[in-house]
Amino acid sequence: MTRISEALIVIPTYNEKDNITCLLDKIYSLEISVSVLVVDDNSPDGTAQEVIESQGKYPNLYLITRRRKMGLGSAYREGFRYALKNRYGVIIQMDADLSHLPQYIPHMLNLLKGCDLVIGSRYIKRGGISGWPLRRTWLSRFASIFSKKMLRIPINDLTSGFKCVKRHVLESIDFDTILTRGYAFQVEMAYRVFSGKFNIVEYPIIFQGRKKERSKMSLGIIIEAFFKVLSLTLKRYRLFSPITG
Repeated sequence: MTRISEALIVIPTYNEKDNITCLLDKIYSLEISVSVLVVDDNSPDGTAQEVIESQGKYPNLYLITRRRKMGLGSAYREGFRYALKNRYGVIIQMDADLSHLPQYIPHMLNLLKGCDLVIGSRYIKRGGISGWPLRRTWLSRFASIFSKKMLRIPINDLTSGFKCVKRHVLESIDFDTILTRGYAFQVEMAYRVFSGKFNIVEYPIIFQGRKKERSKMSLGIIIEAFFKVLSLTLKRYRLFSPITG
């Protein structure tokens, strides 16, 4: 039987040339044993080339370059399949734009010893957001509250993209049935894990937003997330409503 190896950090990228090298240096300066997989959507700014150059310093840094921009959800699905195929025991997902501080990773991994999924949460005590304009902060907060109330899931930050999850959790999920492309992917994954009766813990993080950074949140992504929450709510109602008649 193939030995299960260490943790793998999956990082989707699109036009992150200015951030990816700094992020990788911060990750590999941690006193933990991890590998990193960058899933790049054919960034025109040369993000993939930056990763290739960093591979000279970090032998356990891997890169998947895709032919076109296919979306966040698709990138994570590809990264998760890679992790399972290569027998990683823990999978970490995080953003490439330095909004998720690598210094939280050791604490999240330590928490994972007693649960199945750790979510880096902006919306619990000692968590928060730094640097975002109020409009984006309110939109993010509303999305998490809306998802939590509709789905009746006791998680405060359902839209968080900073997570540590054990291998067996991902093995229980059929990724071919998760078709969301944008941030709705985060909500749907949390819903699947919760529905699978796995133990979920939230860890407080300060999300490092930047006011001058161009948002990748489009109207289409917002609409997709809204209707996905409605769809999952109907599914949850059918699953848990009493049978009458």
